[in-house]
Amino acid sequence: MSEVLEGLIQLLKLEAIGVNRFRGRSQDLGFRNLFGGQVLGQSLSAATQTLNGSEWTPHSLHAYFLRPGTVADSVEFEVDVVRDGKSFATRQVTASQNGKAILTMMCSFQHPEDGFVHMAPMPEVKGPDGIPSQLELARKFRDFFPERVRDIYTADKPIEMRVLDPVNIFAPSKKEPVKYVWMKADAPMSDNLNEHYTMLAYATDFNLIPTALHPHAVSVGQKDMQVASLDHSVWFHRPLRMDEWLLYAIDSPNAGGGRGLCRGQIFNQAGELVASVAQEGLIRRRQEAGDA
Repeated sequence: MSEVLEGLIQLLKLEAIGVNRFRGRSQDLGFRNLFGGQVLGQSLSAATQTLNGSEWTPHSLHAYFLRPGTVADSVEFEVDVVRDGKSFATRQVTASQNGKAILTMMCSFQHPEDGFVHMAPMPEVKGPDGIPSQLELARKFRDFFPERVRDIYTADKPIEMRVLDPVNIFAPSKKEPVKYVWMKADAPMSDNLNEHYTMLAYATDFNLIPTALHPHAVSVGQKDMQVASLDHSVWFHRPLRMDEWLLYAIDSPNAGGGRGLCRGQIFNQAGELVASVAQEGLIRRRQEAGDA
């Protein structure tokens, strides 16, 4: 396993600091604030650690981002055991920094069972072979990044992401609010499915809200843009592995009121729909910005 992948797995595991209370480290990805996907993945990890038995798997999570997080401080997680039923278990997680909540999440777990089956078809798009990764593109345009974040953006990544027809964030042009991303951990992982679920929750916050910017010829790389996640939901439909290629098919059906809505469907290479995602985010120019 690569060092950067092992680092991400450990970032998502958390330290127990009391009954249903946990602490997680923060990671600087070069954004203005703490990466929301980190708090999503860590919150799911915290909830998972309060379950009785190993048969539970997550089937959904619904989170609100309440305040921007900082990369300078650790994050503490408090889990409320809402319900333990025969088929479903429910947890509420509050993530805090310096005594203030930055995220609240409801998540539900289920014992696996058989039932009716249907699913949306996988989009017919080019496979991952031959598509440059986001890291390769970042290194190609290394000198365009501010010096403060240049090394962070061009460092090795634990999850390889390959975008079909990527946007030039330094000179964006108008395009349809649709994006296709192939993603995979950069090395084989263990058979502990919880690691795969928490890492997927982490990864779903990448590439999502920027899709809502496509029709407006702006990007998150512009200094006058204020872009932040507001809420986030994930539904886990089938078992998945993050060390095998997954297609993240994203579209944005609406923008208005300073917010953009994005949806995502995640497929494995067998064409199975393994997860669905929805998020609304803040998208506005900074001269118009106040407190979110």
